[in-house]
Amino acid sequence: MTPLADIADRLRGAFIALEGADGSGKSTQIDRLLKHLASLGLCVCHVREPGGTAVGEQVRAVLLSTNNEMSPVCEMLLYMASRAQLVHERIAPALAQGHTVLADRFVSSTLAYQGAGAGLPERDILDVARVATSGYSPDLIVVFDVDATTAAQRTRGASPKSAKSAKSTAPGVTLFDDRIEQRGLDFQERVRRSYLDQAAREPARHLVVDARGTPDQVWGALCRGLHEWASARPPGHLPHPPRRP
Repeated sequence: MTPLADIADRLRGAFIALEGADGSGKSTQIDRLLKHLASLGLCVCHVREPGGTAVGEQVRAVLLSTNNEMSPVCEMLLYMASRAQLVHERIAPALAQGHTVLADRFVSSTLAYQGAGAGLPERDILDVARVATSGYSPDLIVVFDVDATTAAQRTRGASPKSAKSAKSTAPGVTLFDDRIEQRGLDFQERVRRSYLDQAAREPARHLVVDARGTPDQVWGALCRGLHEWASARPPGHLPHPPRRP
């Protein structure tokens, strides 16, 4: 049987965020999942952070430029500003129509990078997030877990993920060579630990996927985890009122 075919209707109207460091294989798996869900007849809204809207893409260019020095608070607020526009313009309307939303990063990333990585208090981030997201929160957060050393080895010398993403980044700067990814292994390990801690606090809303294997192995683990999670979810489009992040 095609993976996820028997639980496709249970994924309808779900809001799923996919998280992990560059080098975790997250982008490869998101592309594969997007195509697979579409092949099952689901209407899927795919968004990325920062970006996903005209306003958000302008914010993205500022955030990923190595020429811009900014405080952690400024950085966090810019991510939230992009997120607020994304929720307003794309995520909330898609969920209202019963579409499945796949988000390449959401609030969990801010908690990991600007919180655990850069030292901002989690409570402050969550307070801002409630305003920025209008209370919308993923039904499921998938964490592609890989150690910082392996992630760095995978991304060393990598080129931009796509022509579109290259255009949205400062000239000469790839998504693997931006200001955040240059912060070193200690920073990346704090980010990884934050993702795992978040998952441990809310296991029902998290799926941690071991991302150290081949793309096919990771895909298999992702499908098994999604199948188990969705099997417990009622079929059909569920109302998706705003919730706390």
